[in-house]
Parts: sequence; C-alpha cells; structure tokens
Amino acid sequence: MILLLKKAKLSVHRGQLQAASSFLHQAVVLAHQTHNNQAIIYTYSQMANLAYVQGQLDSAEKLFKTTMSYMLSGGTSQSDNAIIEISLKLATIYAEQNRMELAEHGFSFCTESLEAKLETFKELKEEEKTEDEEILRRETRLLLGLCLDSRARYRASMLRLDKAEQDYRDALDICRQEQGETHPQTLVLMSDLATILDLQGRHDDALVLIQQAVNLSRSVGHLDQHVLLGNMAGILLHTGRLEDSVRFYQEALSLAQRAGDQAAVDQIQEGLKEVKKKKSQEKKDAAQ
Repeated sequence: MILLLKKAKLSVHRGQLQAASSFLHQAVVLAHQTHNNQAIIYTYSQMANLAYVQGQLDSAEKLFKTTMSYMLSGGTSQSDNAIIEISLKLATIYAEQNRMELAEHGFSFCTESLEAKLETFKELKEEEKTEDEEILRRETRLLLGLCLDSRARYRASMLRLDKAEQDYRDALDICRQEQGETHPQTLVLMSDLATILDLQGRHDDALVLIQQAVNLSRSVGHLDQHVLLGNMAGILLHTGRLEDSVRFYQEALSLAQRAGDQAAVDQIQEGLKEVKKKKSQEKKDAAQ
C-alpha cells in the first residue's frame, strides 16, 4: 500500500494524473481490506485532491465528503483544522459550481470556527502557552488567512468588491504578521488587494500598493515577479500612463517567458494589445 501511494505521488509530480488515479484506487482497496482507517482517510483525501485538480468537481465533492465522514466517525472533532480545511475545499467547489447558498454557508462555517478557536488561544494564561499550543495557534491563524483569501476571490467574482476588499485586508494582515512582509503569499495578497482597489476605481491607492509589492518582490527575487509586474502594468494602463504601462508589460513578458508561464504570457500580450488600442484611440481623439 505504501508503495502504491509513493507511485501515485510520483505520477502526480510527473503530470501522469491517470496513472496516479489508478494507483490510488488500488491503494484504497487495500486500505479497506486491511481496515486501516488512517490509510483510508489519507487515500480518499488524495483521490479528492486529484479529482479537483482535474476539474472533476462532482467526484471531488463526493470524495472530500467521504474523507470527512471517515474522519468524524474515527473521532476527529468537527472543529479540527483538518475538517475545516476539507470544508474550505467543499466551499470552493460550491462557489465554482455557482451553488451560492452552500458556498456562503461553507465559507462562514470555516471562518467562524477558526475565529472561535483563536479566541480560546487568547484566553490561555502565559504558563499554559506551550510550544505545541503556539504551533497550533499559528497553523489555525494561517488557515483563517487562507479561508479569507478564498472567500475574497469568491466575493470578487460576484462583484461584491467592498466585502472582497475587507477579506483581502484581513488575510494580508494575518500573512504579514505570521509569515513576514516579503513572504511570497504576502506579496500575492498585496497584488490581489490592489486589483480590487483598481476595480473600485481607486487607481492611485491600487498603484501605491502594487508598487510596494513590486519593490519588495525585486528585493527578494520573488518567483512570480512577472505576475506582480503585469498587474502593475494593468493598473498604470487604467491611470492613463501608457508608456509606463508598456515598459512594465514588456519586463513582465520577458520574465514570464523565461519562467515558462504561458497563461501569464497570454494575459500580458492581451494587456499590450489594450495599450496599443488606447494609444490609437488617443491619436484619433487628438486629430479630431
């Protein structure tokens, strides 16, 4: 069974998802035959994640629910971080399927459960704050940040920009405090918040924030620097600074090509086309 799970992991790493699925199915049969509850839970969770990556949302939902069922029947508390993490994945699936009521309920369950847990950590006396308690507190807070980030993306997709902004701000505060100003996730959250401000028409505020993120990313050599630069170029385009926009788009394009990020390359090229179109329109307006 361990060998099958290792083969599945290696297949995923190589992008051989069909092979990975086959190994996991064999592993879960063995896990059931040996009544190994821990192996059953682990294998179902891996199958669920694989189905989600492949876009098989109905299968992923069923597999995540099966995983959760085995965990709860095995004595795992409903407030355990592992249960909340699966609940978050289910809420994300519901959001992608436009099952809004279930998505809202799922996101609320996750955030409220984690906030309640964090309150209990605050109530601990200094002598009760062990190293294990501190590790759990940090993990819980980072999971809350992840929940807020996911809900922010969902709310942004629904154009509930004020709510999305607040979630991004809260997630960013957590990430800064727990992982530091230059952590890759902190920079991504700064960029995402800048996008929301830009969508709200607050271009100057967005520009200040994305410039800060870009400067920090340059200082640490952030791997996804091209994404931040592309976002900055887009915001500059919306402020009418077309030459600056082109300059940052071109830098972003070069880095994206070097990183082999085709999705980013396509997005940046679309941005350059938009700049060209806007320049052409400005020339026409000036000639009239």
